[in-house]
Amino acid sequence: MIKVFSKEKWRGALYGFLALIIFWYILSLILKLPIIPSPVAVFINIIQIFKSEIAVHVFYSLGRILKGIAISIMLGVPLGFIMGYFEKVDKILSPLMYFSYPIPKIALLPIIMVLFGLGEASKLIMIVLIIIFQIIITSRDTVKDIPQGTFYSLQSLGASKLQVFTEIIIPASLSEVLTATRLALGTAISILFFTETFGTEYGMGYFIMDSWMRVNYLDMYSGIIVLSFMGFCLFILIDIAENYVCSWR
Repeated sequence: MIKVFSKEKWRGALYGFLALIIFWYILSLILKLPIIPSPVAVFINIIQIFKSEIAVHVFYSLGRILKGIAISIMLGVPLGFIMGYFEKVDKILSPLMYFSYPIPKIALLPIIMVLFGLGEASKLIMIVLIIIFQIIITSRDTVKDIPQGTFYSLQSLGASKLQVFTEIIIPASLSEVLTATRLALGTAISILFFTETFGTEYGMGYFIMDSWMRVNYLDMYSGIIVLSFMGFCLFILIDIAENYVCSWR
């Protein structure tokens, strides 16, 4: 059985969660403000309204994130592998990567929305833009770090370029690619929250901001908790995927 987290990691995550809830509870008791409700009231509210109000927003947000991750991996990994293996391709594309990677992607949102509208396409494109650059660069650098002697050994046996990719590059790089995806996930969820406040009626970003504008702080905090838990679950899923596809490590 593959262990995703050690007992120490699970214990640390649990202690961190409990410490946050205790701090939140004490703060709500001290301030006694509607804007900081008790965490107990928030969790009760989640149970009461999740199925009727929140679930549909989770479905849309989760779908956007999963599609964005899938597209980023399908496009970014092959491109990064090609850049890492073929020096000429890397010399052509690397300057473009280094120029475009530091650009804050959120600044491109108005342009994306003008070109692709306010619908699903613009939200998906923004998520991909956040994730794909880190995947490309990580894939390329991982391939470059593979000792050349490894390639020579397989090539001396008459291996084709396709076999080099399937037998050496992909197994050696998958773990780093998934790590890059995990690191980019938090930023992608933040961008998703922002994009879901435009031109949509579904998504956790819309639910949270709509609750805030209606001065319904219980729903607002419920949305924040659910969105955070969704991100945590995606983080764990990537860990599970890494343990399965890279179990040889």
